[in-house]
Amino acid sequence: MQMRGGGGEVEVKRVFIGAGCNRIVNNVSWGASGFVSFGAHNAVAIFCPKSAQIVATLPGHKSVVNCTHWLPTSKFHFKAKQLEQHYLLSGDADGSIILWELSLADGKWRQVLQLPQMHKKGVTCISGIMVSQTEAMFASTSSDCTVCVWELVFPMTGSGDCKLSCLDSFSIGSKSMVALSLAELPGDDGQIVLAMGGLDNKIHLYSGGRTGKLVHACELKGHTDWIRSLDFSLPINVNGEVNNIFLVSSSQDKGIRIWKMALSCTMLNGNGVYKKGEISLSSYIEGPVLLAGSSSFQISLESLLIGHEDWVYSVMWQPPLVSSIEGDTYYQPQSILSASMDKTMMIWQPEKTSGVWMNVVTVGELSHCALGFYGGHWSPNGDSILAHGYGGSFHLWKNVGNDNWLPQKVPSGHFAPVTDISWARSGDYIITASHDQTTRIYAPWKVEASLQDGEFWHEISRPQVHGHDINCMAVIHGKGNHRFVSGADEKVARVFEAPLSFLKTLNNATLQKSCSSDDILGNVQILGANMSALGLSQKPIYVQAVHEIPERSGIDGIDTLETIPDAVPTVFTEPPIEDQLAWHTLWPESHKLYGHGNELFSLCCDHKGELVASSCKAQSAAVAEVWLWQVGSWKAVGRLQSHSLTVTQMEFSHDDNFLLTVSRDRQFSVFSITRTGSGEINYSLLARQEGHKRIIWSCSWNPHGHEFATGSRDKTVKIWAVEKDSSIRQLMTLPQFMSSVTALSWVGLHHQRDHGLLAVGMENGQIELWNLSCNRADDGCIAAPGFAAALVVRIDPFICHASAVNRLAWKKNQEDHTSMQLASCGADNCVRVFDVTI
Repeated sequence: MQMRGGGGEVEVKRVFIGAGCNRIVNNVSWGASGFVSFGAHNAVAIFCPKSAQIVATLPGHKSVVNCTHWLPTSKFHFKAKQLEQHYLLSGDADGSIILWELSLADGKWRQVLQLPQMHKKGVTCISGIMVSQTEAMFASTSSDCTVCVWELVFPMTGSGDCKLSCLDSFSIGSKSMVALSLAELPGDDGQIVLAMGGLDNKIHLYSGGRTGKLVHACELKGHTDWIRSLDFSLPINVNGEVNNIFLVSSSQDKGIRIWKMALSCTMLNGNGVYKKGEISLSSYIEGPVLLAGSSSFQISLESLLIGHEDWVYSVMWQPPLVSSIEGDTYYQPQSILSASMDKTMMIWQPEKTSGVWMNVVTVGELSHCALGFYGGHWSPNGDSILAHGYGGSFHLWKNVGNDNWLPQKVPSGHFAPVTDISWARSGDYIITASHDQTTRIYAPWKVEASLQDGEFWHEISRPQVHGHDINCMAVIHGKGNHRFVSGADEKVARVFEAPLSFLKTLNNATLQKSCSSDDILGNVQILGANMSALGLSQKPIYVQAVHEIPERSGIDGIDTLETIPDAVPTVFTEPPIEDQLAWHTLWPESHKLYGHGNELFSLCCDHKGELVASSCKAQSAAVAEVWLWQVGSWKAVGRLQSHSLTVTQMEFSHDDNFLLTVSRDRQFSVFSITRTGSGEINYSLLARQEGHKRIIWSCSWNPHGHEFATGSRDKTVKIWAVEKDSSIRQLMTLPQFMSSVTALSWVGLHHQRDHGLLAVGMENGQIELWNLSCNRADDGCIAAPGFAAALVVRIDPFICHASAVNRLAWKKNQEDHTSMQLASCGADNCVRVFDVTI
C-alpha cells in the first residue's frame, strides 16, 4: 500500500505493523480468503498467516473491537471459489457493526457501510452463513439482550452495491447471549436454524424461513455453566443419507457436548401429532423435536467430551474437504477443534470402529501461564490451527504430516496502548514500551540471498516483562553494549543491558557472520535474565552459572500458578515464538534510578550517550522538576525546575547544548547544558514561554540546527528558533490540523541544514509529513520570511493508526537519503514502520 503527495515527490509504504489481539472471545476470524482478522483496540487488523505479517488495519470504530467475522469464513471456502470480493463484519463495544470489502485482485480495502444501530450495548458475537455465492445471512447479539438477523446480498460485479436488510430483531430476556451459530437445515424447505447460548446455561434454538421471522423452537439443557461457543456442522452423511446436522457446544463447565439433529421420517397422524414409528433404546435418550416448516428434526445428545481442565471458550467444526478428484464436491469431516483457558487446543474425532469421540491431538501446554486461550480456528483447508491467548498473542500450529503439528511464526505485538518507541543506536531494531507492562524489540529478520523472500520484521526479544504499566523508555546512544532506560507507574527508572544471547540473536537477524563489535561480545558475561517472583526486578544469569543449574526434583518441577519457570537464554536462528519471547529473552536490570516523587512519565537520552533526563507525573512545581542522570555512574547530576505540571516530552538538541521540555502547563522551556573539562554538568534555564493555548504534547529539534517544533492539543504546530542571544523567536505556525497534535519528529534531508521533513501524528491516528525549509543569513540566523512549510503527504488511513499517535521516531544515520524509515506507536496497540521515499 502506498500513497503519493506533493506532486508525486514523496511515497510512503508500509514496512511493518505489530499489534496484539484484544483479549476478548469471538475477536478472531479466519476467512476463506486465507486472511485472519482480529481487533487491535479500536482497529480491525488483518494478517497473512503465510508471511506472519499484518498487512492492513481498518480504521472506523470509535471503541474497542469485540468481534470480527468473515463472509465467507473458512467453513464456506468451497462456496467462495468465484468470489472477487470478500467481506468482513466487525462489531465494537458501542454496539456498532461495520461491513468492509476486500478486493482480492489488488488487496485494497474499503468501508462499505455501517449497519443501522440496532444494539444499544457492546456486540458480543457475529455469526454468518453463505446461502449462495452472492447471498449471506448473519446474526448479531449484544449485552443488551437483543439478537438481530440480517440478510446481505453481494453485488454481481465489483462495482455494484451491497444490499442489506434486517430480517428480524428480538429480545431474549434478562440474560444475554454470548454465542451464536446459524445453519441451513437439510431438506428442500430452505429453513434456517439459529442456535444461541449464554448466561442461562441453556442452548436456545430458533427456526424459520430465509425471509420470515424466526420462532423459538426448543431448548437444549445439559451444561451447568455459561455457554461460551456454538457451531453447526454442514450436513453429515450417516448411513448413506445426508439428513443430519450436528451442533457442538462448549461451556465454562469445562465440557463439550455434541448434539445430533436428524431429519425425522415420522409422519403426522390424523390428530396432527407426531407418531413414533417404534420404541427403541434411543427414544429414551432423545431430546426435543425441532419443527421447521414442514420438516421435523429429532435432537439427541451424540456425545459428551471431557478433557479440558478449565473453561472451554471455543469449539469449531473442521471446514469441508474435497471429496472428488474434480474438486467440485465436498464433505464435512467429523473433526472438532476446541480451545480452553487451560492453554491447550484439542482436536476431537470419532474412533473408527466404535464411533466414540476421542481426543486425537493436543497442542499447547498445561503450563505456568495461569490463563490460556480465548479461541481456536481452523485454516480453510484444515491443515493449520490458530489460537489467541490471554497475553494478546497468537499461536499457530501446522500439520506437517501424520498429525505432527509444529508451531509456526505469527505476528505479535502489544495488547495495550504503546507509549514510547525508539530506534537502536545502530538502527538495527526498534524498541517499544507499553501499558501491557512489557518492552519489546522488533527487527527485520534478513534471510539469505538465495531465498527470495527478502526480509520481514518480527519481534525478536522482550527485554522487560514488568509488574507496572510502562510509560516511557529511552535508548542509550553512547558506545559499548546496547542499553536502555524505562520508566513505569512507579517512582524508579530502571536501566537494562543486552545479554549475550540477544547480541548473538541480533547477529543472526542481521546476517552479520562476525560481529564488528567482538569486544562487546567478549566483555558481556551475562547470558540472559530471570523474572523475579513479583515481576519487578530481572536478575542476571551469568555465563559460567549456566552449567551449575541443579536439576529439579519431580515434586519441585510441578507447575503451579505461583511458580515461575527458570529462563533458558537462547540464541535464535529464526524469529522466536510467543512462549520463547515471554520467558527466555529477558534483559538483566543493571541499575535503579531513585529520586522522583511520582510515577515516571518521560525519558530521553542525549546524542553522545552521556546524560539521561527524566520527568514524572506532577501537579506542583517541586514535583515537576526534570532530573539529569550521568550514564555509567548513574548519579543524579541535575534537577531542572521550570514547569508547574507534568513534563510530557523532552529532547536534546543535535549538539547536546540545549534540552527542550514541554508540559501540561502549556509552556515549553529551553535549558542550556554545558560540560566542564572535569566532567561536571552545568545547566541553566534559557527561556520559558507559553507556547500554546492547550497542553503541549510533543516537541522535536531540527537535527541540523537550533530550530524546534512543538505540537499541542490546540491542533497547532509551531516552529521556534533559539537565537544567538539565547532568546526564543517564533518562526511560524503551521495551518491548523483536524485533530490534536500528539507526536512530532523532525529529520534532515540529504545532510542539508536548511531542509527537513516533519512527521506530525494526531489524536485521530493520522500522520502527515511536512516539508520544512529555510533561507539562512550568513550568520546562520533565519530571516523572518525565510521559513516555509508545505504538506507533502497524508499517509493512507489503512496503514495509519486508528487512534492517538503517541510517538514518532525517524531512523538516524540512514545511509540512503532518498529512502528513510519512520517508526510510530499509538493508543491502538500498534507499532508501525514506514518507508518514506523522496
